[in-house]
Amino acid sequence: MQFTSEQRLDDGVLERRFTLGEIPGILWTPDSASAPVPLILLGHPPLGLPRMYPRLVARAQRAAADGFAAATIELPGSGERPRWAAVDQARADLRRAMETGTPVSDEIIDALVLPLVDKAVPEWQAALDALLSLPGIGGPVGYSGGVISVGVRLAAVEPRVVAAGLFAGSLVPRAIFEEARRVTIPLHVLLQWDDEGNDRQAALDLFDAFGSKEKTLHANMGGHTGVPQFAGEDAAGFFARHLK
Repeated sequence: MQFTSEQRLDDGVLERRFTLGEIPGILWTPDSASAPVPLILLGHPPLGLPRMYPRLVARAQRAAADGFAAATIELPGSGERPRWAAVDQARADLRRAMETGTPVSDEIIDALVLPLVDKAVPEWQAALDALLSLPGIGGPVGYSGGVISVGVRLAAVEPRVVAAGLFAGSLVPRAIFEEARRVTIPLHVLLQWDDEGNDRQAALDLFDAFGSKEKTLHANMGGHTGVPQFAGEDAAGFFARHLK
């Protein structure tokens, strides 16, 4: 891990950009910490860190206010990372199906999501190795956000992640439903009930598949971008219970 820049935000949060090999990332830490703090990994859709930055930094600032560090990395094939021909083709196939109103096949979903999960999860684990070696970050670790299939795999295979807040979305491969049965950590799942790009029943079926004894589904009326502010407060409370 190499830090490439740093700036201090207005609320006393230190933002440091880094690279991990070819992978760009951002780490936010609270200035007020007097001892090593827990860490929240901030997941996001494959739209590129520059486009996602406003939402990511807002989530990181809330985490810092609660006494947590937060970090994110760029997903494979997104942002400034090299394009990924196979995934680009799957995205084109998905757009074509949606534009023509034809059902999105399992083959398209698998081609779009499974390679991303297979590559992104080991990168998150490598980032976690590097982040937990830094002074001031001591764990425990939570995962917050999407892509939900990435979060499911990480929660199933990474023992250092002790709680996850997941953003429900569709296009979940059938294989991920099976992996969800192996997830046993506490979960807080956010679902927008009228999300125009989400198969609500698939989201409910995935929630039902999770093997966790503690799992909460927080469903709100409204579309994809209509998440109410209090939903963020509830998610913050979830991490406060499980990471402190």
